Amino acid sequence: MRSVLAYGDSLTWGYDPSSLSRHAYEDRWPNVLQVALGPSVNVIAEGLNGRTTAYDDHLADCERNGAKLLPSILETHAPLDLVILMLGTNDLKRGPAGSAFAAVRGMKRLVNIVRYHVWSSDFDAPDILLVAPPKVCGTANAPFAAMFRDALEESAMLASLYRDLADETGCGFFDAGSVAETTPLDGIHLDAENTRSVGRGLEPIVRMMLGL
Repeated sequence: MRSVLAYGDSLTWGYDPSSLSRHAYEDRWPNVLQVALGPSVNVIAEGLNGRTTAYDDHLADCERNGAKLLPSILETHAPLDLVILMLGTNDLKRGPAGSAFAAVRGMKRLVNIVRYHVWSSDFDAPDILLVAPPKVCGTANAPFAAMFRDALEESAMLASLYRDLADETGCGFFDAGSVAETTPLDGIHLDAENTRSVGRGLEPIVRMMLGL
């Protein structure tokens, strides 16, 4: 049995911008990926609304800093064959970080956490797949528009920056924006069809990285 950790934010959790609740289990991209890969792979969905790569959100009601949480989650689910990191959108908020450059620095921090985690002597460090989230779109939703002011331009840079980081660090890379688009309901989240598309789009590269 191969184990894959899907580490992300509300796009991985399955936030539904229409109902303001959560997409059905079968529509969330980690579960779509699980079905596509079959029973020989266990996809562990580890999504948290508001999670950043490596930045504190002092207004949050729980710990949102992905770098602080990741070591415990790696230990919880070890051994792992692959870690999928799909984060960065929340870094574009003006409070936590505010730029694509900050997001890519945070992603590099997460890569190093996975690589240099104190794995048991029986476990090898997993491969890493960096996923750039779909770029932010315009919205008439005033709270989200204010929260992610300037994020349209910054989010458009994430894919190229993450691709460069993947080349630099020897990670896999996938641009979720190549298969999915955010909804203008709030500018950052995905409807059910688009979140399913992320799971379907990831299947080929995950298969390749797992040697299936």
